[in-house]
Amino acid sequence: QVQLQESGPGLVKPSQTLSLTCTVSGGSITTTYYSWSWIRQPPGKGLEWMGAIGYEGSDYYSPSLKSRTFISRDTAKNRFSLQLSSVTPEDTAVYYCARESLGCSGTYYYLIYDYWGQGTQVTVSS
Repeated sequence: QVQLQESGPGLVKPSQTLSLTCTVSGGSITTTYYSWSWIRQPPGKGLEWMGAIGYEGSDYYSPSLKSRTFISRDTAKNRFSLQLSSVTPEDTAVYYCARESLGCSGTYYYLIYDYWGQGTQVTVSS
């Protein structure tokens, strides 16, 4: 059973950098074909995919957040991290980490998020 656990500060000041870590157990972040993603949900809004890091170490981001987001990993500790710079109160959200993979049905491809962390509340406020 794969388990993910987010950790990091719950309060960040405006203009600072938000840093979160997701520790994975029950499976390796280098297992072929899986990516490891960060997703957030602002209060009263839907889920927003922020970016991910692949099993081979490649990273990719939402275009709307790319300039402020960096995802890295520590394979020795089986964890991956999120850095979001220049935060504003609009970055206040519950942040989730999740395992991502690609499914296929005929000619259609779709993303699968099968394991999630429980989420961590991050508030941006002075």
